[in-house]
Amino acid sequence: MIGLRTQGIRIRRLRLHGDDRDYDVDFRAPDDTPRPLSVLAGAFSTGKTTILEFVDYCLGANDHPRHPEITPKVKSATLEVELSGSPYLIERAVGEPSMFAYVCAGRLDKPGNAARVRRTLRPAGHPDSLSSLLLSHCKLQGVRLSFDAAHESDDPLSFRDVMWLCLLPNERLDGKDLLFESVPMKHLKLRQVVDVIFDVHDDHAVEIGRRIRSVEAELAAARTAYRAAEQLVEDQHVGTRLDLEALEQTAKDELAACAQTLAGLDAGARAATGFAADLRERHREAARAALAAYTELRDRETQLQRLIPLRGSYADDVSKWTMLAEADRLFETGAGACASCGAALTAADERCPACRFPVAPVDVSGELRSAKTRLAELNRHLEDLEREIPQLRAAASRAQDAESRAAAEVDAATAHAVTPFLAERDAIARRREEAAATLQRAADGLRLVQGLERRANGILQMMDQLDTDRDELGSSGAPSRRADRSAAVRRVSERYREVLAEFRYPKLADAYLAEDLTPYVRGEPYTAASSGGRTLIALAWQLAMFETAWESRSSHPGFLLLDSPQKNLGALGDLEDGRTIERIYRHVETWLGGRGVGAQIIVADNAPPPFAADDVIVRYSRRPDQPPYGLIDDDF
Repeated sequence: MIGLRTQGIRIRRLRLHGDDRDYDVDFRAPDDTPRPLSVLAGAFSTGKTTILEFVDYCLGANDHPRHPEITPKVKSATLEVELSGSPYLIERAVGEPSMFAYVCAGRLDKPGNAARVRRTLRPAGHPDSLSSLLLSHCKLQGVRLSFDAAHESDDPLSFRDVMWLCLLPNERLDGKDLLFESVPMKHLKLRQVVDVIFDVHDDHAVEIGRRIRSVEAELAAARTAYRAAEQLVEDQHVGTRLDLEALEQTAKDELAACAQTLAGLDAGARAATGFAADLRERHREAARAALAAYTELRDRETQLQRLIPLRGSYADDVSKWTMLAEADRLFETGAGACASCGAALTAADERCPACRFPVAPVDVSGELRSAKTRLAELNRHLEDLEREIPQLRAAASRAQDAESRAAAEVDAATAHAVTPFLAERDAIARRREEAAATLQRAADGLRLVQGLERRANGILQMMDQLDTDRDELGSSGAPSRRADRSAAVRRVSERYREVLAEFRYPKLADAYLAEDLTPYVRGEPYTAASSGGRTLIALAWQLAMFETAWESRSSHPGFLLLDSPQKNLGALGDLEDGRTIERIYRHVETWLGGRGVGAQIIVADNAPPPFAADDVIVRYSRRPDQPPYGLIDDDF
């Protein structure tokens, strides 16, 4: 059994960031290591494939899923991965496909102090590209793929090319383009990628030399940067890590002691001034009395301000009714004529025949009496208010003076007890400020030292990489590169046949991989099989590549994403198809628990078999009453 190893890439967590919330998928085991097998289960159209596509997007794919529930909700995606055993975060914007990814060391919930580094996606061969970073952790940096015998036309290997062996999407499962036969250049490139992964490509020694030169250049630059950072740390006189950690702990202890002393001081001040409780109660009573007197004064003044205009209105009403009564008496002698227009009237007329004005006189005496009565009452009330307000103003002034005297008595009584506490509070405040400044100085120093240590660790890793590459270069002079390739294809072919046999592929005979990696069954290429047969063949081909590469300690990244392995299997509830699905999962579990220890497989499947329930990390229901509904669980 091959033991655990950290080389390559492992998927830990995926987080989709929204405006008001995040959507997480966790691929970790309880011990915080990546799970060997993670199954995304549930109904269709709930986001299982979307998760795999976002993982691929964070690893450099050109585009991301654009489903209606994704676009308005998700603004960016962050993938937490292990690169050669160390946690890193890879973040990309969502919307218009970004041409950059931001990478930093750390975890989703513990980002750390490392700066985010912008990594370009194209060109893939650029030293600062995301592809170069990922390939460097798979021992594949600097590799170039040739397209003619003279090696006059070549391209740098991209991590996107390597993903062909790390991701088996739904559309490749049952199609007739498993090896990209419809695109000859892509088909050729796939074969070269397989050769590179198994270290059997023709230019292997040349590529190792290029890789050594690249690492040597990076190492020289890293050493220069380290010396500059080291000089900065020395100029700052920050001290050693142990000194800074001790200083940081001392400052934290001092801050805690200040907080505790301050709390005790407040309690002591309250106890020392307890004798003035009666004085404080008298002050509170005086303050309440002053407030009540001021409120009553304001009420009377407000009434006076509002009633004075009303008195004027009533006086106008009395004048109007008086004028109307006088007018009635003046026109009473001319009863034979209309009081309005002067037209002649008869004794029988009730209204003027000319203007229709009532002939009978209007009696306004009642309205006049009522208006005079209201005016008299209002005048009496206003006179009462005008007499009362000066008295209330004097009372409010006396209450305010009493409150001021009570406050002065409290201050005079407690001054001798409070003053010492004030001095102590000032001293504690100074101690706390000094401790906070010390803590900040220690934190700044630790950041400098940690940055220097990270640079030193990076240099050590590059030195180890150089030693490994030089050892590999020294042992790569074997003359039989072609023989090595044939042996690698033969090993994969044998594993392919074994996997199909474990799946109980019907009438299995003459199953092998040709030299161009095309899978055969029953002596026929895979394209001659049924759709269900092509699904099993594609799974067996991908698993054989992955398992053989892992067991031979090749340059494979170490993870595999499988989408919908039940495609075209068991659609009608066929019992034998159901058993085949169980065999697929049994094979994967058995291999991961044995020769595949340390590798990682993630599967998106509608209905995994019951015995795989412990490997299901999330099960989407597509039902609002049975959460989780889907990946975007708040969009029904």
